[in-house]
Amino acid sequence: MKNSGIGMSEPTLRVYAEALRRLFVLQEVKAWAPALRSRTPLRSAKVWHLCDPSLATAALGVNEQGLLQDLPTMGLLFESLCVRDLRVYSSVFGSDVYRYRDKGNLEVDAIPRLQDGRWAGIEVKLGGAERIEEGAGNLKALVGKVDHDKMGRPAFLMVLTGGEFAYTRSDGVHVVPLGCLMP
Repeated sequence: MKNSGIGMSEPTLRVYAEALRRLFVLQEVKAWAPALRSRTPLRSAKVWHLCDPSLATAALGVNEQGLLQDLPTMGLLFESLCVRDLRVYSSVFGSDVYRYRDKGNLEVDAIPRLQDGRWAGIEVKLGGAERIEEGAGNLKALVGKVDHDKMGRPAFLMVLTGGEFAYTRSDGVHVVPLGCLMP
């Protein structure tokens, strides 16, 4: 909001965010705190996603053409859409979805974790091969930081895209279009 020129104090923002959370308009994604091999400090702030990203497009007064002219905003809305769907699908398995970010700015968008401790890493990316490579790099960097003796290895690593085809890269990272998640 600050970047768009809208002024609001932090306490007022917190009041609005809490009201929207109680109305199920905003959903919080908590930070995942795995056991790490290094002493990299983690960022523990939660992230908020809209329950339905179409609310944001309506509030902004944009359609698909408007979003195509503002790719950063489209990417944020796509990430919210993906996280929403991942939360729905994960709930069937008694899993919750977290996010990861450390002080070195390594970020992974979604970490589904089952109650038995199994986990996976998912990066959400739009924009083709270069962005898929970036997402896969983030996932592999996270795997390199996690203490596998305490946390286990990930069940899978996936870059979730808006593409058309699913495939598995030579490094084992799955590239999956969002449409493939639907039953």
